[in-house]
Amino acid sequence: MTLRTPHLALAAGVAAAALTAAACAPMEGMDAGMDAEATVMVGGAAMYPSRTIVENAVNSRDHTTLVAAVTAAGLVETLSGPGPFTVFAPTNAAFAKLPAGTVESLVRPENKATLTKILTYHVVPGRVSAADLIGQIRAGGGQARLTTVEGGVLTARLQGDAVVLTDEKGSVARVTQADVFQSNGVIHVTDTVSMPN
Repeated sequence: MTLRTPHLALAAGVAAAALTAAACAPMEGMDAGMDAEATVMVGGAAMYPSRTIVENAVNSRDHTTLVAAVTAAGLVETLSGPGPFTVFAPTNAAFAKLPAGTVESLVRPENKATLTKILTYHVVPGRVSAADLIGQIRAGGGQARLTTVEGGVLTARLQGDAVVLTDEKGSVARVTQADVFQSNGVIHVTDTVSMPN
């Protein structure tokens, strides 16, 4: 289920327009070498390791709400920068789990600070692969504390073979797709929006 309201649809449209230019530029100059580039599919789109987090995310149909939120928060330039960043990227379905009206409220200009706080809580400095994270969990006796760009902490644990993240409010997000490598970091897709204190 995807949240579809006129305000959010407008935000998604603005996000798509703002990010399409960034996403199209590398495609225009694509050479035969990029065709052979190893990709991972996310949201029905190929994620190219030579492109930035933003250039790839804009093409995932499962992350249109996240892209709209990143645009509304003014984080496009940051997440297009050199990084590296590790992004725990909630899907549209993850945003749809939030109480009705939450996303629509967050993307309003007057709520930019709150939206930025939530989004940067999903970003960890550095390129942390799944193997790195699992290693940290094992070294930490079953958990790893990840300090986010926002300044809060996500606690990572293993649940069976899956990595789960517990936020500061006690909610749990499962990593549903790991190791989507980008030129400026890595994305791990999650099924829940994590919330800071």
